[in-house]
Amino acid sequence: MTSKNRGLIIFILGMLCAIGPFSIDMYLPGFPAIAKDLNVSVETVGYSLSSFFIGISLGQLICGPLLDRFGRKLPLLAGLTVYIIATIGCVFSNDITTLIIFRFFQALGGCVGIVAPRAMIRDLFPVKENAKIFSLMILILGVSPIVAPTAGGWLVAHLGWHSVFVVLAIIGVAITVLVAFCLPESKGADKDYSLKPAPILNKFVTVARVPQFYTYALVGGLSSAALFAYLSGSPFVFMSFFGATEKQYGFIFAIIASGLIICSQVNNIILRKYSSEQIIKVTLRLQVIIGLLLFAGSISGFLNMYATIALIATFLSCQGFTFPNATALAMAPFSKMAGSASAVMGATQMGLAALVSAGVSGLHATNAGPMAGGMLLCAASAVIILFVGSKQVVPLSNADDLTSPEYFELTAMNEPEAAEGQADRSK
Repeated sequence: MTSKNRGLIIFILGMLCAIGPFSIDMYLPGFPAIAKDLNVSVETVGYSLSSFFIGISLGQLICGPLLDRFGRKLPLLAGLTVYIIATIGCVFSNDITTLIIFRFFQALGGCVGIVAPRAMIRDLFPVKENAKIFSLMILILGVSPIVAPTAGGWLVAHLGWHSVFVVLAIIGVAITVLVAFCLPESKGADKDYSLKPAPILNKFVTVARVPQFYTYALVGGLSSAALFAYLSGSPFVFMSFFGATEKQYGFIFAIIASGLIICSQVNNIILRKYSSEQIIKVTLRLQVIIGLLLFAGSISGFLNMYATIALIATFLSCQGFTFPNATALAMAPFSKMAGSASAVMGATQMGLAALVSAGVSGLHATNAGPMAGGMLLCAASAVIILFVGSKQVVPLSNADDLTSPEYFELTAMNEPEAAEGQADRSK
C-alpha cells in the first residue's frame, strides 16, 4: 500500500464515519424551527434523534454479518442507497411522526458508515497501528462537529430546516461515488459464512464473551453516550435556556468540538510513550471530576453560559483520547470476525446513546442539570466498568485470536496470571 493510497483510504473511511455525525449535528440547530413548523415541543423533536440512535444500533447488528458474508463494499453501497432514499423522505416530512420514522431508516442505512470502517481498518492495517489510524480518522471526523452545526444553522435561518436534509442527501451521494470508484475491497465474500439467525447469534455471543472486547466496548460506549447526552440536551441548554441564536449555537458547537479534534491528534503523540490502557485510565477519571463540577454548577445555577461551555469542552476533549484507544483495544482480538465484532461494538455504543439521549429528552429540563447529569453518569459508569473488567483481560501476546478455544481455556485456567500480566502491561 503506497502512502498516497493509504491517505486516500483513510480519508474515505473517515468520510464514511462522518455520515452519522453529519446527520445528527447539522439538524440540531433546527430543533426550534422544526418544533414550530410541526407544532410540537423541542423535547418532542428530540425523539427524532432517539429514533436515529435506535436505527443505527439495530442496523449495525444486521450490517456486521453482511460485511463478513458479502465482503465490505457491496453492503456499504446498499446501506448508502437506503440512507439517501430515507434522507429524501426526511425532506418531505410534514409531521413529527413521519420525520421520526424516516430518521430511523436513515440511520438503518447510514450505520454502514460506522461498522465498515472499523472492520476495514482491522483488515488493512497492523493491530499496533489501529489506535493511531482511529485518531487520524477523528481528525477527518472532526470536520462534522465544526462545519455541520454552523452550516445547519445558516441553512435553517435562510432556507428552512428541510434544506438540511437536501444537503445531507447530496453528501450521501458524494460519499457513495467515492466508495464505488476509489475504495478498494479489503475482504472478499465468504460463501461459507452463514446468515441464518442461530450462527449469527453464536458469533455475536462469541465476540461478547471476550473480556478484552466487552470491557473496552462498554467503556467506549458509555464514554460516547456522554457525548450524546450533550448532543441531546445542548439545543435546549444553549438556545432555550441561555438564549443563543441558531448561528451562535453553531459556533458554540464548533468551539466545543475543536478540543476533541485537537486531543485526538495529541493522542498520537502520547501513544509513543504510553499504552492505550494507561491513557484511558487517566482520561476517564478526569471526565468524572469535570462532570461533577458541571453537574453541581448546573443544578445550583452557579454556572453562566461561558463557564458551561468551558467545562463541556474540557469534558468532551477527553473523548479524543478515550474513543480511539477504546475502539482499538476492543477490536484488536479479532482477525476473522471483524465485521461481527464491529457490529456488536457499534450496537452497544448506539444503544447506550439512544437510552441516554431519550432520558435527557424525557426529563423536560428547566436548566442544564439533566444534560450534565447524563454526562456524569456515563463517565462514572465507564470508570467502574474499566476497574472491574480490566482484571479479566488476558494480554494479547498470550493469544493470536481471542475468539479461539485456546483463549477461553487460557481465561478459565489462568485468570490470576492474566490479571498479573495486565497489571504489568499497565505499569
